[in-house]
Amino acid sequence: MCFLMISVIVGLVSGCSSLQDRGDYWVDDSHAALGNEPRVSFLIFHYTAENEVNSLAVLTGENVSVHYLINPLPDEVSGKPVVLQLVPENRRAWHAGASFWRGRMNLNDTSVGIELVNPGYHKVGIERRWEPYSDAQIASLIALSNDIIKRNQIKPENVLGHSDVSPQRKVDPGPLFPWQKLAQAGIGAWPDAGRVSHYLAIRQMEKTPDIAALQNNLNRYGYQVPLTGVLDDETRRVVKAFQMHFRQANYSGIPDAETLAILDALLEKYRVG
Repeated sequence: MCFLMISVIVGLVSGCSSLQDRGDYWVDDSHAALGNEPRVSFLIFHYTAENEVNSLAVLTGENVSVHYLINPLPDEVSGKPVVLQLVPENRRAWHAGASFWRGRMNLNDTSVGIELVNPGYHKVGIERRWEPYSDAQIASLIALSNDIIKRNQIKPENVLGHSDVSPQRKVDPGPLFPWQKLAQAGIGAWPDAGRVSHYLAIRQMEKTPDIAALQNNLNRYGYQVPLTGVLDDETRRVVKAFQMHFRQANYSGIPDAETLAILDALLEKYRVG
């Protein structure tokens, strides 16, 4: 009888490759649920607004953190750039804060955050003078981001800036962040120029933008925006965040025909219902 029971157990183990021995118990993972999704769904970019020394000190402290930090001139080992990993990807970092995208809140729970050492801007009178990112820094970012996106199957429309997910309080990574260059490298969303032209011809025939429709479309794409039908300060900040990402030549916060056409093209390309 004992021999029979042992034979059955051995048969179960050998015949079921999904059975895992975890010491004091077995786990059978052959019954996979269809209702699941990756824990990491978003990739969020930031600038530090500090120099290298201060950036590292702040981001390794107790108050804020991020998964990766990229210096303007990364060190190299065997001809490859070195990025700093401050938090393992399977752990939660404190980089996004109060945030929203496509119905999700508190995106720290479901995102990987990357900080680039960059001072952001300095003021000259009432104007902001933005600081560019270095070529070496962006090359490192492209390599890192492609790897993260591939491993976590992150959708292009879920590759975001801090200003996209927190437009009422954040402006990073700013209007000099090379979103189009990243999109050309397979990182993030970007509208097709032909479709923008198509929609621009239509939008230019409108005398004034329908603010309620604009708010609805921004919300459909992913932004948290009040659905008031009024171009209030909150809506302007969302429009500005959108323009900083997709129309960097003019990020006034005014919803002109080109802004609306870009949004139309994005909604079409990424099949947002």
